Amino acid sequence: MNATAAALLGLLHDGPATGGELVAAAEERFGTFFSVTRSQVYRELPALHKEGYVRLGKQGPRSSQQYVLTAGGKKAFKAWLTSASSPDHLRSPLILRVVNSGVLTPKQRAGLFDAARETYKAELDEAKAAVKAATDPVEKAVAEFGQAHARAALKLLDTVSSA
Repeated sequence: MNATAAALLGLLHDGPATGGELVAAAEERFGTFFSVTRSQVYRELPALHKEGYVRLGKQGPRSSQQYVLTAGGKKAFKAWLTSASSPDHLRSPLILRVVNSGVLTPKQRAGLFDAARETYKAELDEAKAAVKAATDPVEKAVAEFGQAHARAALKLLDTVSSA
């Protein structure tokens, strides 16, 4: 099972949801740590249904389809959770831009780095607020990881800006 499928099964533990609701829930729960796009969700849901991990629920407005986690889906999700984890693969648009920024003029590169710096400063502020608001130790630890990630990105930007 791939990580996106597992993410959807995890979200469906909270109850039945449509694809759109799953996209929104993923953004809320996973934030910047694990992106789930609309196209990924709508590609994975039929596969999860075919495997018997979800069943179709109520038909919603505008032909939206609700999905419900099955007992097989719960079992498969728990098996995924307890299986050996492969190393994380970072997919960072920032690092991709930094690596390829040599094709830009110095002014363009500075603009890129300045814009990214503002984005990561805002992310750091959001992570700090999430740490303060967290009541669950796991939620707090994830928010602290968010702070560390934003700080690392800002340090990267400071380093490449001065190079």
